[in-house]
Amino acid sequence: MASNSFGHLFRFTTWGESHGPAIGAVVDGVPPRIALTEADIQIWLDRRRPGQSRFVTQRREPDTVRIMSGVFEGVTTGTPVSLVIENMDARSKDYGDIKDKFRPGHADFTYWAKYGVRDWRGSGRASARETASRVAAGGIARKILSAAFGAPFRVRGALVQIGAHAIDRGRWDWDTVEKNPFWCPDAKMAERWEGHLDEVRKAGSSAGAIIEVVAEGVPAGLGAPVYAKLDADLASALMGINAVKGVEIGDGFAAVALPGEQAHDEMRMADNRVGFLDNHAGGILGGISTGQPIVARFAVKPTSSLPIARRGVTENGRDADVRTTGRHDPCVGIRAVPVGEAMMACVLADHWLMHKAQCG
Repeated sequence: MASNSFGHLFRFTTWGESHGPAIGAVVDGVPPRIALTEADIQIWLDRRRPGQSRFVTQRREPDTVRIMSGVFEGVTTGTPVSLVIENMDARSKDYGDIKDKFRPGHADFTYWAKYGVRDWRGSGRASARETASRVAAGGIARKILSAAFGAPFRVRGALVQIGAHAIDRGRWDWDTVEKNPFWCPDAKMAERWEGHLDEVRKAGSSAGAIIEVVAEGVPAGLGAPVYAKLDADLASALMGINAVKGVEIGDGFAAVALPGEQAHDEMRMADNRVGFLDNHAGGILGGISTGQPIVARFAVKPTSSLPIARRGVTENGRDADVRTTGRHDPCVGIRAVPVGEAMMACVLADHWLMHKAQCG
């Protein structure tokens, strides 16, 4: 498997399995003299950490990160930054009864079909546990971008839909996002989701979700035409998150229903700078950032591991009913919010370095 790295100049490689001794990442391309401590990374891992509410998996992982290389006397050295996160609460026995069965909706069959072998303990590399490594890499990316762009820069994510229940955008409040277990910007909808997910969980089912990620304070000029488009790399980054089945930038698919005179962001001069009167494009035109907030959304399918019987097959070609016991997220999209933020930050750090390399 040679596809474990992401990025061009800011590039990270993740390693480890869900039920192995540890997971981690090697982050290359980090500029020297960037102040970096484990606490700078841990703050983001704590947002993704499992077991923080009844609406996520109850696997108890502290997700404590250790920096093994690339930092000396509190600053980066320009060499690879190696990160380690130990697995502390794996329970492989939960998968013993289904180790020879392919679960519907999972990567069990496709991994086996490609490699002829698979790690059945919590899905191995296919587990959402791997995303902790991405969040750790994203913590480093944020430090690079904060040093480059200054205080206006920030990346924030929010859950905007669970199942058929979408937020009211008229009630959007970023402060509310940090006050509920769903990262929801609509307080009333967060209350409704509680009841909905309790019903889903008791029924042995699961729910999908849509996450919106916004990056503010990004200057115009990141990205390049044709094959190095900022939005193309961002779509790849978000599509590569576990269970994601769709990505859109700006208005995305909704732009199809708009007439041309409404779909495109008009411009006027403001304070001797080009200003946009709207942001249907999501902050990217022609693959290059406009200086407006960069807005992306991604759709996460319902969790595949279910305790109710589902029709599957075995490795030796027999039909079989499959029940997945153990600890699983009734809505894996909840913990995908900090993962989406991290991938946005990684793409922006990568494109900032490429921009500097070409344009100085």
